[in-house]
Amino acid sequence: MVNKKGVFSGLIVFIVLALLIVLGSATYIVHQNEYVTVRRFGKIIAIADDPGLHFKTPFIDDAQTISAKAVLYDIPASDVITKDKKSMITDTYVIWRVTEPLKYVQTLNALTARAEERIEASVYNATKNAISSMTQDEVIEARGETLTKLISEEANDDMAGYGITIVQAQIKALDLPDDNKNAVYERMISERNNIAASYTAQGDAEAQKIHNETDKEVAIVKAQAEKDAAKLIAEGESSYMETLSKAYDTEEKAEFYSYIRGLDAIKASMTGDKTIVLDKNSELAKILYGKFND
Repeated sequence: MVNKKGVFSGLIVFIVLALLIVLGSATYIVHQNEYVTVRRFGKIIAIADDPGLHFKTPFIDDAQTISAKAVLYDIPASDVITKDKKSMITDTYVIWRVTEPLKYVQTLNALTARAEERIEASVYNATKNAISSMTQDEVIEARGETLTKLISEEANDDMAGYGITIVQAQIKALDLPDDNKNAVYERMISERNNIAASYTAQGDAEAQKIHNETDKEVAIVKAQAEKDAAKLIAEGESSYMETLSKAYDTEEKAEFYSYIRGLDAIKASMTGDKTIVLDKNSELAKILYGKFND
């Protein structure tokens, strides 16, 4: 006999599996930072970017997931020519993301490899155009934010038709071919030496200016000091003459002053073993003979 209970159980399992298959075919999940395109017979009928569970027609509609995250792509190094016909090597990286999934699917079939091929060509052209409009010195001066902005803006104009936004196209290395490096380094050294010589000359000029100003100040101070000294000497001599004139203002003072001067002269003359010959009418003889006041 057929086991009805077993048949019924198998039928239940089959129905559950069928429901799960149908349910799985009728739903899709959108995660954070991604798009999901829904195709029906190859034609896109819906694009979902809201995270969560979504529904579609089972067995007819197909869902395709597209990442909306920023992607880092390292572009191979390439040669570019400057405005003054100098060769330079650029090594660039790009950060890009899908912002218009419909264009991305229609133009590139949502293939990352094709997208990066297009990005590489676009960024290379933008880099070539930016650098070819500058001399080598201008390129070196503009590297960094200025070049990044120029390249990113031009590359974005091109990639907008593919539903892709270039977040940043940054030159991570800007180098010279080996045969150009020595000439450029020598020129840079020469320029730096010229700048150093200019600074040295300016320093010497400032030092000489300070030296001249200091000499001038010293001369002024010295002249003023000599003037003050001459004034003091004149005042001292005037005081001396005034004091001397007071010493002779009477006959008695004059005689006493002459007497003292005579004694000093005798004292100075009689040092050592000497013989002094004096006129009897001289002031010194008068002192020795006690006739100074006669």
